[in-house]
This record gives sequence, structure tokens and C-alpha cells, in this order.
Amino acid sequence: MNEFVETFLNYLSVERGLSRNTLISYNDDINAFLDFLKGNSIESLSSTKKNDITDFMLSQKGKGLSANSVARRLAAIKSFYRFLVRERILKSDPSNLVDSPKLWKKIPQTLSANEVDALLAQPNIRTSQGIRDKAVLETLYATGMRVSEAVNLKTQNVNLDVGFLRCIGKGNKERIIPLGKKAIGSIKRYIGSARAEQLKKKESEFLFLSRLGKKISRQSLWKMIKKYAKQARIKKPIKPHILRHSFATHLLERGADLRSVQEMLGHANISTTQIYTHVSGERLKAIHKMYHPRP
Repeated sequence: MNEFVETFLNYLSVERGLSRNTLISYNDDINAFLDFLKGNSIESLSSTKKNDITDFMLSQKGKGLSANSVARRLAAIKSFYRFLVRERILKSDPSNLVDSPKLWKKIPQTLSANEVDALLAQPNIRTSQGIRDKAVLETLYATGMRVSEAVNLKTQNVNLDVGFLRCIGKGNKERIIPLGKKAIGSIKRYIGSARAEQLKKKESEFLFLSRLGKKISRQSLWKMIKKYAKQARIKKPIKPHILRHSFATHLLERGADLRSVQEMLGHANISTTQIYTHVSGERLKAIHKMYHPRP
């Protein structure tokens, strides 16, 4: 079996031009699978079944690998089998029947509507920094933007009169997202006072600025969210995208259709958006367990 791995890696290197680090990852993933097969007395790739691959994935999960790592190993195995079938070394591809472990993905942490209100109430809007922070937080929750998208948001891409902003997301893809009244009000207050103070007679194309008049960094924005969550006495683990996750979950809980939420989040695949339906389902189960007389 090892000689087939070398042939496959040579193909990836010569014909597909993959980097050395990528080849090392493929080698590690496939050899982990082969070691698993040998440990279960399976000496030939032609005798492997779908269940053998599924059992391997479960064993990797049991060893503490994340869903993403297990999915990456499966992708390597699938590429390996496709190569072997194409080269007529094997007649069939058992990995073709194995799905990626989507259900193993961690359900994202979200805030309740009350927790979001408490978080957004923390910035002191009597200060220029508080006015900016309020505008940032309101925008994140109103649009579901990624932190990286918010720090790169340009003033020319925000239309406060119409109530929309133009967001440039992953892969340089553009999407239009509505802005709510509270976010519009916070941004107007920021542009009308604090932003001009931060610029100090300089110019910047970016909307949200640091105290020095430069584009606010992702690290600063992340620290901002964490600081205000602590002030609001929110006990949940706080991640940079927690407002994005809360945005999607709250929309779906209130009846928004999945396709619209997908478009606003900028997800290429609707299966990525579907994770938020699991969040809602988990919350319903928790409520049922807490309040039903016979849980």
C-alpha cells in the first residue's frame, strides 16, 4: 500500500504542483488511514469498505481531532482513492459513499437578544471612543459582517440614506446588506462627531478608525467586543464572530428564510448557513427540558 502513496504524492507534486507542506499533510493523513487499516488486519486497499473509512473517521474523532481535521483527512483519502481508480489500480472507490462529518461541527456560541442588548448598551457615547465602539457593535449585529469585513468597510460603501451597505467578503465577493435604524443612527453620530476627531484633519477611506486616525485593526475590534462583554457580565465564551452568529440565529428564530440569511452572511454554500438552524433546535430543546413538566 505504501508504494501507492508514493505514486500518488509524486502525481500531486509533478502534475498538480502542490507545495511541500501540502504534500506533507496528504502523506500524514493517508498514512494515518493506512496504519488504521493495518491495525484492523486489512492488508489491501481493494478490500476496504465504506464502513472501514467511517470507522477510521470515528477513531480520529475519538482521539480528539477537530471536525475540520477529520474532514481534511477524509478529503485526502477521497483524493487518494479517486487517483487509484483513475489509474486503474482499483476498480471501485468506497470513499465515494462517505459524507463529510458536517454534523460533527461545533454549534457556534450565540448571545440571547437580552445579552446583545446588554452588550450594545456598554459603550459610553459621551466619549468619542464610545461613539465609535457603539457604531461598530451596532453595525456588526445589524449586518452579520465578519470582523475582517467590518475593519475593511469603506465610507463610500455605506449608504445611510437608503439603509444599505456594500460588503466585500471572502474571495472578493460583493454583497449588499440592509442596515437597521439603530445602526444607521449610530453610524451617523460617529461620522458627524467622533470620526472627524480621530482623523485630525487627515483623510481615510475606511469607516471605522483608531484614535490615531488609521483603520481599526481586527485585534482592537476583538478586544473591544471582549471588554464590553465582560462589562455586561456575559459569562459565555466570547469569540470574534459571536455577533455574526447571533445575527443569523435571531433572524432564523424570528422566521427569516434560510436563503436570505445565506445571502446576507455571504455563504457560498447553504449547508454552512444550516448550522444556525441547529442552534435554534438546541435552544428549543433546552427550553423544553427546562419548562416541560415531564422533560
